[in-house]
Amino acid sequence: SLLGFVFPKEGSLLKVGLIMGSDSDFPVMKKAVAIFKEFGVDYEVLLASAHRTPAAVREFVTTAEERGIRAFVVGAGMAAHLPGVVASYTTLPVIGVPLESGSLQGMDALLAIVNAVGIPVATVAINGAKNAALLAVQIGAVSDAELAKKYKAYRENMANEVMAKNQKLQEDVKAL
Repeated sequence: SLLGFVFPKEGSLLKVGLIMGSDSDFPVMKKAVAIFKEFGVDYEVLLASAHRTPAAVREFVTTAEERGIRAFVVGAGMAAHLPGVVASYTTLPVIGVPLESGSLQGMDALLAIVNAVGIPVATVAINGAKNAALLAVQIGAVSDAELAKKYKAYRENMANEVMAKNQKLQEDVKAL
């Protein structure tokens, strides 16, 4: 891709476009990359601004399907137009990540993303890039049996970790 970096993985049918408006967003958005790597999901990354580089955003999004992208995870802070702009160019699922920034600490971004009407943008918590990636994995798992197995195992592992912590807590309480 001329605009983004392509990171192919073997085996997954899912490929996600990860877009952020600033390099300062990467410390949060790299949590999504970690999930994609954990699940073996292909992804492309683009840094582009809805305000300063709208042509680059449009090019990346409108050509995404031909490159195999099936969903987008888009991080934006402050005015947070980027997820909505991405959604305006595609019928693929768009998951918005409101990023903590400015005096409102991400609340402005959350409200800007979640209030889109008619062109929906799924929205996760402020700085919720990990959950955005997991939602993209869930979307992909609908049509990818291997990805569905991986996601189910991931959820079971989380449940097992909680139960192990509960067991330790029970032992600690008894020792009081």
